[in-house]
Amino acid sequence: MHERKTRYAVHNINYHMVWMPKYRRNVLTEDMKAEMQKLFAVTAARNDMEILAAEVMPNHIHLFVSAPPRLSPSDVVNMFKGVSARWLRARFPELKELGDALWTRTYYVGTDGSVTEETIRRYIEEQTAKS
Repeated sequence: MHERKTRYAVHNINYHMVWMPKYRRNVLTEDMKAEMQKLFAVTAARNDMEILAAEVMPNHIHLFVSAPPRLSPSDVVNMFKGVSARWLRARFPELKELGDALWTRTYYVGTDGSVTEETIRRYIEEQTAKS
C-alpha cells in the first residue's frame, strides 16, 4: 500500500489512465517520449500527485498516477491531456497538421482497487517490450 497524506486526509488513490492521439495515429516519437516523461513529472509535482509509471507509445499513452482526493479522475486525466497537448504542439509543429485537437476526447481511467499496483506496473512495462 502506497499511502500519501494531505493536511486532512491519508489516501491511496491510484489511477491508470490511457489516451490516444486523434485517429490513433502513430505520431508520438522517441524525442516526444523523453520530453513527456519530464512534463508528466513536473505536472504531477505541481498538483500534489506522483507518477507511479508512465509509458508513451507511438499511438497511445499509459499513465499510472497517485492523486489526492480533491482531484476527480476526470480532472486528473484532463490535466495531463491538456498540458501535454499544448506543450507538444508548441514544441513539435508537425503535430499541428492533426487539426484543432491532438488527443481524442475519449480516455480510459481505472483504479488499482480490483488489481494490484504491481499488476498495473507490469502491464505497462510489458507494453514497452512489445513496441
